[in-house]
Amino acid sequence: MDLRGVFAPATTPFDPVTGDADVVSLRANLRRWLAEPLRGIVLFGSTGEGVLLDEDEKARLTGAARDLVDADRLLLCGTGAESTRATIRQTRAVAEAGADAVLVQPPSFYKPLMTPAALRDHYLAVAEASPVPVILYQVPPRFSGVELEPGLVAEVARHPNVIGLKDSSGDLRVMGALMDGCRGACDVLAGSGAILYAALEMGAVGGILAVALLLPRECAELCIAFEAERYGEAGRLQERIGPLHKEVVGALGIPGIKAGLDALGMHGGAPRPPIQPLRSRDAGKLADALAAAGILPNPVAG
Repeated sequence: MDLRGVFAPATTPFDPVTGDADVVSLRANLRRWLAEPLRGIVLFGSTGEGVLLDEDEKARLTGAARDLVDADRLLLCGTGAESTRATIRQTRAVAEAGADAVLVQPPSFYKPLMTPAALRDHYLAVAEASPVPVILYQVPPRFSGVELEPGLVAEVARHPNVIGLKDSSGDLRVMGALMDGCRGACDVLAGSGAILYAALEMGAVGGILAVALLLPRECAELCIAFEAERYGEAGRLQERIGPLHKEVVGALGIPGIKAGLDALGMHGGAPRPPIQPLRSRDAGKLADALAAAGILPNPVAG
C-alpha cells in the first residue's frame, strides 16, 4: 500500500441539537478536502475525536465516507481502544464498512502496565486479526504519555500486516529513532505540520496533518514538490504551513481547528463534550493565524 503524500485527519461534525455524529456535514467536508491533491482521508484520529465516538458511529461514518474516496486514494480509520479485544472488534467493523487500513494508537489508561512486552503482544494480536493493513500511531505526548520505543517498533514492524507508523511527537530525534526501527519494514508518516519538510528530508513518506484541514492544497503540494526535487518551492510552502500548525493545531487544538473550518464556510461546529468550544478570548488568535497564512482576511485587525 502506497502511503506517500498527505492525509487529512477529518474532524467529526456533530448535530448541534442531538449531539449525534452528523453524516451529511462530514460528507460535505470530505468533498471539499478531496477536491485537493491529498493522498487520502483519516477518520477517528485524535483530531477526529475518535476516542469520544461510539463503535456504531465509527462503522456508520466509515460507510458514509467510503463512496467519496476514489479507488486511487486511501481511507484510513482510527481504531485504537483500551483493550486488545475492543481494538480488534472496531478494526473488523470499519474494515467491513470500507476502510483501506487502520491507525492504531496504544492503550494508555493503565500506563504503568503498558510495558514494551504488553504493547508488542497487543499490536501483534491486532495485526494478526485485522482484515486490513495496520499503521502504528505514536500519539501526541500530551494526550497519552505512552511512547512506542524503537525496539518495540522494530519488532512489531516485521509483521507483514503492519505497513506504517505515524509519529506525532513533533520531535525529529524521536522520529529518527522510530525510522531506524521501521527501516526496511514499514513507512513513517509525520504527524506535525511544523516539521513536514524536515521529516521528508529524514525519510518520511508523507504526513497525516491536522493543518491540512485548513491548507489541504499547500500541504499536499509540499510533498509533491519535495518528491519532484523542487526544494525551494517545498521550503516556501513549509514557511506558510508551519506557523499555522503552531498557532492553531498546537495552541488551540480541536476547538480551534473546528472554529477555523467554520470560518472557511465548512462544517466545524462544537466538539463533543467534555471538550468545550473555542473560548471567545481565543477568537482573535485564530483570526490572526488564518490571516497570516493567507486563508482569510483578518476581521479583528480590520
